[in-house]
Amino acid sequence: MIKSAVTISLVEEARGGPFVFWDGLADGCERAAALDFDAVEVFAPSPESINVEQLKTLAGQNNIEVAAFGTGAGMVIHGLSLTSADPDQRQKARDFVRSIIDLAGQFGVGAIIGSMQGRWDATTDHATALGYLSEALEELGEHARQYGAPLIYEPLNRYETNLVNTMADGVKLLESLSTDNVKLLADLFHMNIEEANIADAVRAGGSHIGHVHFVDSQRQAAGRGHMSYEPIAAALKEIGYDGYASVEAFPIPDSQECARQSIESFKKYLAE
Repeated sequence: MIKSAVTISLVEEARGGPFVFWDGLADGCERAAALDFDAVEVFAPSPESINVEQLKTLAGQNNIEVAAFGTGAGMVIHGLSLTSADPDQRQKARDFVRSIIDLAGQFGVGAIIGSMQGRWDATTDHATALGYLSEALEELGEHARQYGAPLIYEPLNRYETNLVNTMADGVKLLESLSTDNVKLLADLFHMNIEEANIADAVRAGGSHIGHVHFVDSQRQAAGRGHMSYEPIAAALKEIGYDGYASVEAFPIPDSQECARQSIESFKKYLAE
């Protein structure tokens, strides 16, 4: 059964970005629970910013789960990239992701690598950058194994990375690794830009898909754009997906309405 989740950002430097709740863990957990979400996905500035016992208490009090933790603050705050030409910067990026994996592991869930994958440029060609990314995924995927949770890797659209943009390319990358503890994140916003057919791309991702970002074509709440969800839902059912569909969307017109419309759409299309 697919479960619903909604994002909480604690990263002030990213305010205005595509995260639903912005006013702290207590506020986000309470509002998520009131709207009948199953879980929250947390975008934290650092592991130190999270009081693990407090979050576990909030989750228990509100009868919700923690779905995943994002690592993007490593890029947003520190400018770190796993594919930097500078080996010291690459190591700092790995260390930051590893610290978020250790945080996520205390909840038995995965950490998400999105923007921290970086891109290739004049200083680092495509093959070299992809090699750096593969090495990082190998190491970090195995590091996550101790927690019984995968590392989650997100293909992004061409405007955010020039490394891996489609589910098919994501599968190719994962299948080139020795570790089997890295899963793909299927983000419907990125897929709407890059895929010829989103449902077919979900099928191409198949068992490699370990997380879904449930959002509409323009990165607003599902139902506010032109996304057709019936074939996507059918494809997710076909591949036997039973993870989270997490709302990573702009809080338009506001956080509450974005979350309300998202859970309504989730129940319409993805809940069994």
